[in-house]
Amino acid sequence: MEVILLQDIKKLGQKDDLVNVKDGYGRNYLIPGGYAIAATPSAKKMHSENLKQRAHKEEKIKVAAEELASKMADLKLVVGAKTSSAGKIFGSVNTIQIAEALREKGFEIDRKNISLPEDQIKEIGKYKASVRLHREVKINIDFEIVAE
Repeated sequence: MEVILLQDIKKLGQKDDLVNVKDGYGRNYLIPGGYAIAATPSAKKMHSENLKQRAHKEEKIKVAAEELASKMADLKLVVGAKTSSAGKIFGSVNTIQIAEALREKGFEIDRKNISLPEDQIKEIGKYKASVRLHREVKINIDFEIVAE
């Protein structure tokens, strides 16, 4: 079954992608949940027209994301965390703290667009986070966890 995605779905595709899914997944989850619409010939035609109109706007957004990526290229973040004497963090460091550190540096990045190499960071050290600024623009930023 072919569907047109109405929003980004992890491990499936981005918004406005035309993807093939199993019939049950499309009929029972994607379409009723408002995540996709069935790719009928008329829906495909409307979809292609919308993409043509949106292409120019998307190019401007991509250029802005690339400029932001160049500004963030040499960025080094320092995130403070409460730690034990052995260097273990009480709790963990997650994308919320990374987003707050970026906000302090003047970059408004949604925490959902930040992905860490590990689900939970529980020790002091240096790490890399991947920040998705656009569907085609991703940047890795270095950050260090220090004891407060």
